Amino acid sequence: MKVKILRILLSFWNAVASWTWDVQDEACGICRKKYDANCPTCKFPGDDCTLVWGACNHVFHLHCILRWVHSRQICPMCRSQWQFKL
Repeated sequence: MKVKILRILLSFWNAVASWTWDVQDEACGICRKKYDANCPTCKFPGDDCTLVWGACNHVFHLHCILRWVHSRQICPMCRSQWQFKL
């Protein structure tokens, strides 16, 4: 029995990847932009605007919820006392 071996020489490799946040909603409840996009405060992706979860399990952009709790200490979605989930 003869076996043929096929060898391939790669001259270059283009790797492609994508990621998404593992959350139930698709958009921030305050600014209504998708979680994968920037909040209105950020100009470019990766401007240290991550997602934060509250004790009530609602999720917002960090900059959005910081502006919100500056004037009110409640969750914008369920109106419970806002606390960051640890």
